[in-house]
This record gives sequence, C-alpha cells and structure tokens, in this order.
Amino acid sequence: TLEHRELATQEVKHFITKFAESAAIAQKAGYDGVEIHAVHEGYLLDQFSLSFFNQRTDEYGGSFENRYRFAVEIVKAIKSVCGERFPVSLRYSVKSNMKGYGQGILPEEDAIEVGRDLEEGLRAAKYLQDAGYDVLNVDAGTYDSWYWNHPANYFKPGMYQPYCKAVSEVVDIPVLMAGRMENPDLAAKAVQEGVADGISMGRPLLADPDVVNKIRSGKFEQVRPCLSCHQGCLGRMAEVGNISCAVNPACGREEEYKLTPCLIKKKVMIIGGGVAGMEAARVSALRGHEVHLFEATSYLGGNVIPGSQPPFKHDDKLLIKWFEGELQRQGVYVHLNAKVTQDMIQDCNADAVIFATGSKPMVPTWLSGADQSHVSVAEDILMNPELITGQSVCVIGGGLVGSELALWLAQKDKDVTLIEADNDIIGGPHGTCFANYQMLKELLVKHKVDVKLSTKLRTITETGIEIEDQDSNISSIDYPHVVL
Repeated sequence: TLEHRELATQEVKHFITKFAESAAIAQKAGYDGVEIHAVHEGYLLDQFSLSFFNQRTDEYGGSFENRYRFAVEIVKAIKSVCGERFPVSLRYSVKSNMKGYGQGILPEEDAIEVGRDLEEGLRAAKYLQDAGYDVLNVDAGTYDSWYWNHPANYFKPGMYQPYCKAVSEVVDIPVLMAGRMENPDLAAKAVQEGVADGISMGRPLLADPDVVNKIRSGKFEQVRPCLSCHQGCLGRMAEVGNISCAVNPACGREEEYKLTPCLIKKKVMIIGGGVAGMEAARVSALRGHEVHLFEATSYLGGNVIPGSQPPFKHDDKLLIKWFEGELQRQGVYVHLNAKVTQDMIQDCNADAVIFATGSKPMVPTWLSGADQSHVSVAEDILMNPELITGQSVCVIGGGLVGSELALWLAQKDKDVTLIEADNDIIGGPHGTCFANYQMLKELLVKHKVDVKLSTKLRTITETGIEIEDQDSNISSIDYPHVVL
C-alpha cells in the first residue's frame, strides 16, 4: 500500500508556476512550442480532471470547471510568459476506458465508464481549446486501462480514429492522432477524411528512425515495422531504465552499433534464415561483405512464421517481409531448401561462418504420455490448427506463447483451459510490458479461457491430463487434445 496525500492548494499553484517557467526555458532555448503531458494517461492533471479520483473540496475539485482548472491555469500561465503566439499542445485522453481500479474496458466491451466518458471528453476538448491550447494530441485511456494509452499488438491499427474524429468535429484547433498509425496509407486516409489534422508517432521511430524520410520518398516497403510488442521500449525502460527495440538492435546504442564499411571484403556464410540469421546477413551486406544465407526450409522467418499466425500477430509477418526486401536490396545470396552439411561448409570456402539455426520446442523427457497422437507442441497447432478436431483443448504452460495460443484458440470458438505451474500466466508484469500483460489477461477472461495457476502437470493420459494443484490435490480431466 502506498501512502499518499492531497496536494495543498499552494502546491498546485507552485506547479503551475513551474510549468510556465519550464516553457519559458524551452522558448529561450529555441523551441517552437511545448506540449503538456497532461490530461492524459492518469498523470497528475488527468487525476485532477476525473471525478472518479478527484475528491478535493477547494477550487480544484468538485465541478467540471474546477476539475479542469489545473490544466486551464497552466496554459494561461505559459501564454502570459511566452506570449499568445507560442504554441502549446495538450496530450489529451478524450475517454478513460476504465470500469474500475486497475480494470480497463476492452474494445467492443459493453461496460460502464467510471472515468471520463466521451460526452465529457468532447465538452472538455472544447473547454481546453477555449482556455488557450493550440493543439490537442488525442488518445484514450488512463493508468487503469494502460493498454489504451500504449496500444498492444492485440489492438487493430488506428484504434483512436473514432475518438479523434469526434474531437475534430467539436474543436477548431488542429487534432493530432497516434495509436498504431505507422501504416502510411492508413495515416494518409485519416488526414484526408478529416479524422485528424496530423499523425504523431512514437514507437515507429524507435523501430526505424528514418521512417518519415522513407514515407516522404515513397519507400514504404523499406520501413522497418513496429510490432507493438513493447518488449524493448516501454517494457525494458520499466525494468532496467534504458530504451531499446525488439526489431532495431541499434536503438539506444546508435554510436556503439554504428555500421562502418569493411576494410577487407569477405565471403560470409550464414546458416539459418530466422530473424537472427537475416539480421546477420543484412548487417554483413551493409558493411560490404559477400553474404550467402542458407535456410533448410522453403521460406525465411524461422520461428516467427508460426508465431505470426494469430491475426493479432500480423505485424510479425510484415517484419519477415521487410527482411526479405532488405536482403534482396543488399544483394544477399539466399539459398532455400538448403540443409547445410559439413561438405557444403567446406565447399562454400567462406571466410566466416555464422550459425543461426535457432531452436526447437523441447518436450520434457520426464513427461509420460507426451508422444500420444492427441498431443501437439504449440508450433504444430499454430501452423495447423485443424489438428484440433474436438471442441475442448488444454494448453500446458503459460508465458506469451501459451497465453497467446490459448487466446487465439478461444477466439476460434474452442473451449480452452490453460495450465500454468507458476502463480501468474506470464511471470507477472515483469514477464512482458504491463500494457500488453494487462490487455492479454483481460482478453483471456473475456474469451472465457479457464486459467489454472499454481497447477502442475503430472502426466498425459489417453483421455486427458492428470494435474496437481498447490494444495497437493491430484485430479484427472479429460481433453481430446493437449498442447505443450
């Protein structure tokens, strides 16, 4: 439990002064404007504006005007110091999408809004415009529905469009929109149709810092896609404090990983056409080497191929497509259906050989019954979901693989049970970014996945499984199919 207290009125006034002083520093440093990160995401100004949280009895609590007074007085203070022509943008969550403490409202879920509903959100947008804000950078969500502010891959691209369209219809100032809008066609259409006046990007710039220049020059296919996974950016920052990116190894290490032309051109043989092998081939070719990439199957992508089968993992396919294009553009020699032997390595006569053969699912040797016909590994089901002929299925093991597989099967109208030995399906919020973690857990509930935590698998029987719970109770359950 965290102890907290109500800000004194004079402390609020002090913060307003500091906002104005900070804006003046930015103006003096040469910035064209500032954005207040603000009535958004559950930040301090957002908490003041929401009646669900604001229990104050002074001039900053109670009525609509009082709850938004903090944000209003900030922009007025900035304008008084920096001038009326100094632009001030507001990051603004027009709808909270929360149904309680720590509970978000999923897309298309019918639930009562306890935060800011759309009616108040539109009223506030007009009110904040009239107070002096020059731009509204619109999204949705709050800390209790954090996946709305930081959209996970389970969202469809452009999830803020209905909200931004509604805001655009009630204000006269420019409206900006983010929310998985990295697709140039989607972004252009949104602007053309008046949904928003501009598109703001965050994570796509980490995945590919040159994204804007590539879009401007029409090189859409060369943009390295953001997967909305949060693994390197938001998730890593929360864990270790510095930023990175799952698809861009140089993110946050631009100088350390700066590519320099090779002094001596070499012949490089790379064995394995998964992400690691393709990245090694891409970088080696960019440095000027002659690169030969060998892949045993008829396609590139490795484990990303099965991993990209659920619709909510579609962006993983875009990553493979991007790699294929990069290898072609860099002149990498790609050899498919080429299972490498020792003789092939010798015949290649390469100066360097890189092994990137990846991994295969491991079935525990102690597990009795794993070799039966009704037992599969996750990769098999992802590639061939028709293997599950019955209505019910049991997925053994959580983590992202097991949890996302369970969700996908439930979305395909299967009755799914998820067995996890740990007390959390993904090792808690530290197993992945909290935004993805929260949304995935809520989706599993929505799709009625029966999650059994702190439960160990003892054996797989001819008709199902035998499990042991945390109290050492042993039970048998029948399932026509079991997935490891």
